[in-house]
Amino acid sequence: MTEISADRAQKGIAAAAAKAREIGSAHSISIVDSGRNLLAFHRMDNALLASIEISQGKAYTARSLNMKTGDVTQYVQPGGPFYAMETSHRTPLVVFGGGLPVELGGKVVGAVGVAGGSIDQDVAVAEAAIAAITKG
Repeated sequence: MTEISADRAQKGIAAAAAKAREIGSAHSISIVDSGRNLLAFHRMDNALLASIEISQGKAYTARSLNMKTGDVTQYVQPGGPFYAMETSHRTPLVVFGGGLPVELGGKVVGAVGVAGGSIDQDVAVAEAAIAAITKG
C-alpha cells in the first residue's frame, strides 16, 4: 500500500476516538495523506475549539518533516538550528507532541495529529489511530 485509504483513515478515527473515551478526554483527530491533504477529521463532543486547527497543524507538521512533532521541539528553541521555524510558514508548524507520521512498508504515507488533551493523552490517542491504520 502506498497511501492511506479512506477506509483505513476512518478506522484510525474510530480507534482514536475509542482511546480518547477510554482515557476520559475529548480530542480533535486529523489524518493527512502523503501530500499533507486532510483525509479524515473528527472533533469529539466537548473538544476545545482550538483543537481543530492544532490537530490539523500537528498532522501537517509530522508529514512535512517525517517526524514526531514532539521531537521537533528541541530544534526550534532559542539557539537551536531551526529557531522560530514554526512561525515561518503559511501553514503553521506545531512543535509539541501529538503529531505522528504514518509508515507503511517503510515509507511515510501520511500522518495523524491529535489535540485537546495533555501531550501524553494526545500521543496515546494518535498511537491508537496509527495502530488501526497500519493493521494488516
